[in-house]
Amino acid sequence: MPGTIIVGLDGSSESLAAAEWAAREAALRNAAVELVHVWQPVPEPIAQAPLLGAETHQHWTDRVPREAADGLRQRHPGVEVTTDQRSGTPASALLEAARGAELLVLGSRALSGITGFLIGSVGQAVTARAEVPVVLVRAGERAADEHEADPAGIPSAATAFRPVVLGLDIRSEDETVIAFAFEEARRRAARLTVVQGRHLPYSYVHSMAAGYDPFEDITREWAAELTEALRPWRDKYPDVEVAEVSRLGSPADHLVDASHDASLVVVGRRVRRNPLGVHIGAVAHAVMHHATAPVAVVAHS
Repeated sequence: MPGTIIVGLDGSSESLAAAEWAAREAALRNAAVELVHVWQPVPEPIAQAPLLGAETHQHWTDRVPREAADGLRQRHPGVEVTTDQRSGTPASALLEAARGAELLVLGSRALSGITGFLIGSVGQAVTARAEVPVVLVRAGERAADEHEADPAGIPSAATAFRPVVLGLDIRSEDETVIAFAFEEARRRAARLTVVQGRHLPYSYVHSMAAGYDPFEDITREWAAELTEALRPWRDKYPDVEVAEVSRLGSPADHLVDASHDASLVVVGRRVRRNPLGVHIGAVAHAVMHHATAPVAVVAHS
């Protein structure tokens, strides 16, 4: 449904963080939030058996979305919040619920140490198949994490937003992804940092063998191509400050590095019609698992 942000809710800390992020985003978009709780049918004796103390499975599935919605309404009084209980396979139910929505928001949890984040099979399946942008939010994500620290260095949600970061490959750029990033930056009155990472072409080795090092010429050419690709977008969004980063190396690594100072990271996912398997793309997959800011994965043709 237009004007609605769908949230996959299962009562976990990561899904609750996703719901909070969705409510903040809804306020920026003047949209509503719908919490979708998917439960898989169980035999009646199990549904009525005590699950947590005297609480039954049925009561728990009713309580989770109700309490989450009540909390969001109290903390975000200007946002309309509704709930939807669905049964079936979680990925399929969430994809169906998100048809026509503005966004689908899911939670992910951190792994121990520095190994990154766990998206889970449902999250990966939904991200790979969703027609709408999917935003992944980490457990523990706070509003203050998306804003600059105050003058005293204290985290605050009252300061300016950190930049929105867009990963862009100008060799396969898509307007859907670029427009999404510019709109998110404009909503936040934030800078848009466009990151391009590329590897040296095979011809570089041959040039070196001939006694000529074209590195500076190549990198300068890449930067000029990025500037030219963004020119019409700067004209269309004159109120959005744009910073360009064109670097040698892995685009995923550069995006993960940029995520440490970002409010949102935007990456594209090419739509694949093959119904078998999970196809997200190497860069989007790496950013989903290792970026420290919320990640928006935008499908494009």
